[in-house]
Amino acid sequence: MTNLARLIIDTNILVAAVRNNSGPSFALMQLLRRGGAAMHCSPAMFLEYEDVLKRPTQLAASGLLVTDVDAILNDLAGSIEPVSTHYQWRPQLQDPADEMVLEAAVNAQANAIVTYNLRDFKPAQRFGILVLNPEQTFKHFNLSPPRSATP
Repeated sequence: MTNLARLIIDTNILVAAVRNNSGPSFALMQLLRRGGAAMHCSPAMFLEYEDVLKRPTQLAASGLLVTDVDAILNDLAGSIEPVSTHYQWRPQLQDPADEMVLEAAVNAQANAIVTYNLRDFKPAQRFGILVLNPEQTFKHFNLSPPRSATP
């Protein structure tokens, strides 16, 4: 059995992925879909993904319909390792909305939180969790982006 990187994906990565299918966030999400690393997610985080991606401003920016978002989330749900939050560590972060991301990472024993808000998640390091953007994630875990950029 291979030892896959255990990742928590912040919502901003998913937003970037649906807005730009040639960027590093999209490449990372494709890698996760194909099993190149393990994505862990709590139910609260998944509900946030849905809420944010279905906002009118996000739909307009991504060019997606609500049904497209549903299809993306249904596909994503099939590759996620669910995380139950048994312990809450609040407060650790300045933004209370980010606490559920850190809690999922701690409870999943994740290797890294992947986010564009690197500074906001710096306290995760005290739990032994790396805080990386998608480019750093590919490099740190020696991951290869998928050759195809098709959704």
